[in-house]
Formats: sequence, structure tokens, C-alpha cells
Amino acid sequence: MARRCFITGKQGSTGNKVSHSNRKSRKKWGANVQKVRILVDGKPKRVYVSTRALKSGKVTRV
Repeated sequence: MARRCFITGKQGSTGNKVSHSNRKSRKKWGANVQKVRILVDGKPKRVYVSTRALKSGKVTRV
């Protein structure tokens, strides 16, 4: 199961970490998602939800 927001679809991104000497190596930035119980079709389900969706009130926690 991917760490992707169930509501907004947010997920982590990848790119290059660049050092002071301009050397590049691959890096991953994880999305700020939390595993919470929410109501999905009237039934409680444990899914990953981004903190932005939690703060804005887009989900109802159980």
C-alpha cells in the first residue's frame, strides 16, 4: 500500500540532493500523511490521509 493520501492523492516526490561541492545523489521526500480511521461509504476504514486534508476538515474521523 503506497503512502499516498486517500482524499487528495498527495504523495512523496523525488529529486537530487546537491552538496556544497555540487555533487548530486538521489533523494526522496515523503508526504506528510497519517494513518487514521475515517468513514468511507458509511463504514470505518483505516487509510492514509494528508495532514492538510485533516486540518481543513475534508474528512470525518471515527
